[in-house]
Amino acid sequence: MGHDKLRKFAENETFACLLQPSSREVLKDGFFNLTDHPVKGNWASRMFGRESAEIVLELGCGKGEYTLDLARRFPDKCFVGVDIKGARLWKGAKTATAEKLPNVAFLRTRIEFLTAFFAPGEISQIWLTFSDPQMKSENSRLSSPLFLERYRKIMRPGGLVHLKTDSRFLHEYTCAVVQANGLQLGACSKDVYAEPEGALDSVVREVQTFYEKMFLEMGLPITYMNFCIDHDGEYVHPDFDEKFWRAAEGPRRSFGHGGTLQG
Repeated sequence: MGHDKLRKFAENETFACLLQPSSREVLKDGFFNLTDHPVKGNWASRMFGRESAEIVLELGCGKGEYTLDLARRFPDKCFVGVDIKGARLWKGAKTATAEKLPNVAFLRTRIEFLTAFFAPGEISQIWLTFSDPQMKSENSRLSSPLFLERYRKIMRPGGLVHLKTDSRFLHEYTCAVVQANGLQLGACSKDVYAEPEGALDSVVREVQTFYEKMFLEMGLPITYMNFCIDHDGEYVHPDFDEKFWRAAEGPRRSFGHGGTLQG
């Protein structure tokens, strides 16, 4: 491990806005019986010093650019960026600390562990920004039925999931999930920056990640959609032509998105 990573890990321990729980503690009773962290149900008071708060998650937040920008724009809401990579989270936590942003926190954990950290109804919205499309593993996709079930356990009724991605494969797959489960689809665009002014919420265009800016410079389209997660019964898997959409997307660009948490 390089000295710079060690320095970042050491500095991470000093950031009040960064929570780094032990995976061993979460898993002490097994993967299917996660141990709740004390912050569960108490984010508003423990992390944000508020009696109550609307809390928005960004999953696979990387360096936290999107989380930070949303927090700056919406001081009445609280934002939590989740990622497993401590070196990435260092940047977001350092910026939040330097700017003294009171409505930002970061959580270093696996997305699979969300229910150990958030109580039912504690989350109002989830952002999936440039997640790995996981073309060969449906259950690893952050918009799969498996993950939607995890989100449902922590979200308020009427809670929204936002998906912003350069991957047409992931966009079309998620559209298929929404349709198969009869979920309420809100905005949906196959090219955010080709839409007429006012067609989408301004935040969809104005808040950009590092990779989004890179893809735009390359002339690649950015897609967006949001949908309500409310659903009775189990979420079902869609009838989706993975082979067709893999071929349509072509070779993946080898940028380290920071979208899906691998370990």
